[in-house]
Order: sequence, then structure tokens, then C-alpha cells
Amino acid sequence: MILKIAITGPESTGKSLLSQQLANHYHTVWVPEFARSYIAGLNRPYEEKDILYIAQQQILEEERHKFAANRLLFCDTEPIVTKIWSDVKYGHCHPWITETIKNHPYDLFLLCDIDLPWEYDPLREHPDKRKFLFDLYLNELTSRQFPFFIIHGYGPERFINAVKIMDNLQSSLNLNQIK
Repeated sequence: MILKIAITGPESTGKSLLSQQLANHYHTVWVPEFARSYIAGLNRPYEEKDILYIAQQQILEEERHKFAANRLLFCDTEPIVTKIWSDVKYGHCHPWITETIKNHPYDLFLLCDIDLPWEYDPLREHPDKRKFLFDLYLNELTSRQFPFFIIHGYGPERFINAVKIMDNLQSSLNLNQIK
């Protein structure tokens, strides 16, 4: 049994670092954000069609990584990220992404709060829309009734808060007894 844990939230909220830290802590693997390497490798501005491709590749990367997972698979981003990205940038989202949100479940979402300072990165676009974007994530998770916790804290505190949630999840599921 592999539990898929989605690390989600607006840009510059520590998703990648938290995914890697949790995977290391629980001796498992994490799925890096496909969009980052893909867009960094483009020699043109990204286009609407790229967001669909990114979402599809992210799911394929999850499938590839799950075979190496040790009971937990931490996913640095998930389809809600591409939905919100597309909705904000283009005013709509490809139906494949919205269907995938419904049909590609995660056992838990860790929604990274915007309590970290925004850091410049040439791939980031919305330093002035953090609260707006966070509220979109919160609404998506709440309206879909997905299981989630908001991860707060700066530096080591953020990681410790996430570990407490994960330890409680494992304890409630007796995950330590599952082989």
C-alpha cells in the first residue's frame, strides 16, 4: 500500500523543499515538479498547451516514482496546481486537467501557507497575488472535500509541523504495520 501525499499551494511556499525533506525523513521518494525543469528548458515563453503537457507529464512521473516508494509517495505539485495556473493565466482550464483532479486521488494534501517570504525566481509570476492564490487552493480542496492540512511555519518549524501530521496519519492507519 502506497499513500500518495500531495504537497500543494501557491508559488514560493516551500513545496519542493518540504517534499524532499519529508521523503528523506520517511526513507522514500518524492516526485519533483515537472513544470520547473520543463519551462526552464524551453527556448520560448510557455503557452497554454504547455500547461496540459506539464499536467500529463507530472502524472506520468508519479506513476514512475511509485514503484520506488516506501509506503509514502510525496508529490511536489499535483493537478490542482495546473488548474489554478491555467485558470489565472488563461481564464479556463483544459478538461483533461479537471477530470484528472476527480479521477486521480491523493490520500492527503499538505497545503503550504503563504507565511514564508516570497522569493524571486524567473519562473515565478505572482508576488502580489499570494493571498488570492492561496484562497483558490483552499477553495478547491474544501469544495472537493479532499483531506488536507495547512502547513505553517518558517524554517525547521514548517518541516516539524508536516512531520507531526504525517506521524498522526501513519499512526491512525497503522501504517508502520503494513509491509
